[in-house]
Amino acid sequence: MLMLLFQVNNQRYAIASQHIVEVIPLVNLTKLPHTPEYFAGVFKYRGRIIPVIDLCQLMSNQSCKEHLSTRIILINHWDRDATEDSAPHIMGLMAQRVIETLQKSDVDFVDVDLQIDKPPYLGKMIVDEQGLIQCLHVEYLLSEVQHAYLVAEIHSY
Repeated sequence: MLMLLFQVNNQRYAIASQHIVEVIPLVNLTKLPHTPEYFAGVFKYRGRIIPVIDLCQLMSNQSCKEHLSTRIILINHWDRDATEDSAPHIMGLMAQRVIETLQKSDVDFVDVDLQIDKPPYLGKMIVDEQGLIQCLHVEYLLSEVQHAYLVAEIHSY
């Protein structure tokens, strides 16, 4: 499986490439009022208004720094109650150090059996020569309430 790597606070994370539509440079975002801190804003992409989540803010309460390697990862995001015929939404994920990919097979993923209260978007881990990489389940990045709120905000914009 091909994974796109990025960093939050010097910790490496990965997203499976099958969720990714495109990786683009940072663009000017329009911040909407009364939105959570992790909501970086919206921008127009191919005629659609795209919400962007700041992964650094969501995961560590610090905004992503604007480096050359800071990117917006456009992903397909389905509503949890979507049917097979439903079209995905495109959502942007702002992340730092989006500079490499990694090819791993399913047997390389390690399940972390810690009995701690972890966010549902944290998945299995990969171990490589540089250390640990935490995989993300993008479908669980936002709770149902957060996702519904974002969709309503975008449609009212």
